Amino acid sequence: MPFATSADGTRIAYTATGSGPALVLVDGALCHRGFGPSPDLVKAFSSDFTVYAYDRRGRGESGDTAPYSVDKEIDDIAAVIDAAGGAAAVLGLSSGGVLALDAANRLDSITKAAVYECPFIVDDTHAPRPASLIEDMDAMIAQDRRGDAVTSFMRMVGTPGFAVMVMKLMPMWKKLKAVAPTLRYDYRVLGETGSGKPLPQDRWADAKQPVLAMDGGKSPDYLRNAMRMLADTLPTAEHRTLPGQTHMVKPEILSPVVTEFLLRD
Repeated sequence: MPFATSADGTRIAYTATGSGPALVLVDGALCHRGFGPSPDLVKAFSSDFTVYAYDRRGRGESGDTAPYSVDKEIDDIAAVIDAAGGAAAVLGLSSGGVLALDAANRLDSITKAAVYECPFIVDDTHAPRPASLIEDMDAMIAQDRRGDAVTSFMRMVGTPGFAVMVMKLMPMWKKLKAVAPTLRYDYRVLGETGSGKPLPQDRWADAKQPVLAMDGGKSPDYLRNAMRMLADTLPTAEHRTLPGQTHMVKPEILSPVVTEFLLRD
């Protein structure tokens, strides 16, 4: 299995599948190459792209050199793009979309960025995230309360209580707890974007690449409003709503839209 070496020496595990222009997948919270949407996304895109799926630091087979910073996660993406030949498009889902935007803001090696339902809260259609979110998560991880950390996250994203109870009885719960410490990282990536206020005008001001901001037609208003605002905030962005989709977007619905955007001259 290949590894890319990030700027701080951390080894980042990745796989490359398919042929064509390079496309790097950026996972959301708790997901990695072997757990979450990546395997199905690789299948959906590998006929048109060489798809680079990687484990974000602290997940799967990647390392995790302390202290954490969002800049280090951007360095990780840069290392994967270097392994891909020095230029690539990125596709980020959920909080991975926010990281993909941050990377596009800094890395000229990113040619285009497609993001799906970055979990911003930009108006009063959803309660703001608690100001103590990062502090509370840090405390749970410091006390090795990984199950509590995952439960807290699931409640925050609206997972019904009975569903969380069922998950705790399934093999997947062990996998979720294994990557629970990285929830602290996603919260830092999100930053102040869950305050209920409009998106900052300057956070991605240096992202000159074309950006595709997508949401699902059956997703909550706050997510759809957020992606419309993102498209309005970035002068190089366009917005698309995928009919019938929720936050758990189907790869076979997502891939044609993203492929058309990425291959467009």
